[in-house]
Amino acid sequence: MSEELLRRIRLGGERPKHVAVIMDGNGRWAAARGLPRHLGHREGMKAVREAVEAAVEAEIEVLTLYAFSTENWKRPVTEVTALMGLLQLYARKERAELRRKGVEVHVLGDLARVDGVTRAAIDGIVEETRGGTALRLNLMISYGGREELVRAARLLAERVRAGQLTPDAIDESTLSGALFTQGLPNPDLLIRTSGEYRISNFMLWQLAYTEMHITDVLWPDFGREHFFEALLDYQTRDRRFGRVTAG
Repeated sequence: MSEELLRRIRLGGERPKHVAVIMDGNGRWAAARGLPRHLGHREGMKAVREAVEAAVEAEIEVLTLYAFSTENWKRPVTEVTALMGLLQLYARKERAELRRKGVEVHVLGDLARVDGVTRAAIDGIVEETRGGTALRLNLMISYGGREELVRAARLLAERVRAGQLTPDAIDESTLSGALFTQGLPNPDLLIRTSGEYRISNFMLWQLAYTEMHITDVLWPDFGREHFFEALLDYQTRDRRFGRVTAG
């Protein structure tokens, strides 16, 4: 089935260059099976692998995964510790395979709150995959859209105070250059699992004209077929960016 979906994608027209994913539903997946939440997060690691492999096969240029939000720090300490442990595990287990597939990993977010062991694991996967050309994989860790905009405002204010920038020179391009995603195209497609219709403080600036694909599938059950179906859905969209189609 995957091969047939991939064939249809290749024949279906323009593909998104940048796909972003809100990976939601790990806790509900575990609760439905009478399991602790951390086992849902662990199962979600398999879905991450599926999404990355699907993105490579579909020749997507950038894949951005919302791995750990700033709000996640408010969860119980045991759950946060388990999530940090899973990040360490993912970095150790996957980096060699990601490098082999040509995936270059970047970690975006406020990493000041991340513990030393997790930070070392993150630095390791970033360094080992540097130079990959098949896919850029952004892992958003300790990330929040509002916090990103506040950070950007502070950076620009500092440049103004230093005489490097005038207020009148600040435009959309200047602000975009102060974001974590500087230099990247905005997402063409946002996938959200678990059927929730909200963006949860994710890439508030970058998602202004992004197409959305909402699926009821919980993240641990999300496979490459679901990823390909989202791409096919995207290919049916008429993207006007606020303009009116002539005719």
